Amino acid sequence: WKRICVSWSMYIPGASRGNVNSEDNWLMGTFCFLNIRAKRGDRVLDLCCGSGDLAFLLSQKVGLDGEVVGVDFSGQQLQTAASRQDQRWKACYKNIKWIEGDALDLPFTDHYFDAVTVGYGLRNVVDKPKAMQEILRVLKPGSRASVLDFNKSSSFFTASLQSWAIDNVVVPLASSYGLTEEYKYLKSSISQYLTGEELEKLATEAGFSSAKHYELGGGLMGNLVATR
Repeated sequence: WKRICVSWSMYIPGASRGNVNSEDNWLMGTFCFLNIRAKRGDRVLDLCCGSGDLAFLLSQKVGLDGEVVGVDFSGQQLQTAASRQDQRWKACYKNIKWIEGDALDLPFTDHYFDAVTVGYGLRNVVDKPKAMQEILRVLKPGSRASVLDFNKSSSFFTASLQSWAIDNVVVPLASSYGLTEEYKYLKSSISQYLTGEELEKLATEAGFSSAKHYELGGGLMGNLVATR
C-alpha cells in the first residue's frame, strides 16, 4: 500500500474511479510505483514520516540528485528513521533528511515540493483542515498529494472485517514487537476518522483543484489523491 501511495503522489494510470481492489489493479499500482513520472532531482515531502518507510521509497524515485524530506513531530521516530538510513546500503538514501516539525506549521516556503505523501498520519492530526491547507501551500502548482490510511468504510461487512483484522492480526503482531500501547487505540481512531467522501471534501475545501479517494484491499485501506 505504501508503494501505491508513493506512485499516486505523482501519477495515476487509469485506475477505476473510487475502488482499486482487484488483483489486476493492485498489480497496476505496484507496476506504477516502478514507472512513475517522478524525475531525478525532484524535491518531495513525506509528512508524518514515522520511521521512514515512504521516505525510503521516495528516495529511490528521485535519486541522488533529488531531495526527500521526512517530517514528524516525534523525535524518537525520527531517530529510528535515521538509524535505518545508516544501516541501509542504497546510495540514494543519502538524499533523505529528517526534520522534527508540526504538520500544522510546516517550516517550508510556498510551492516548495514536487509531491507530498502522508502514510497513516493524517488520521492522528487534530486539525485536519489546517494540515491539508499546509500541504497545499508547500506543493508546486499541478503537483499531487497522496494520503494513505486505514479506510473508514460505510459497509458493515468491510468495517466488521477490518475490526476483526485489527483485533486478531494487527494488534497481536504489534504486541509481539512490544507496541501494544501504540496500537490499542487504532479502532477508536479509525471510527473517528473521515470517510472517503469526507476526505475528498476536506481536500477541495482546502483549495485543491481535484481530489479522489480510492479504496484498497477490499476497502480495508484508502488512498486520497489530491491535485493542487
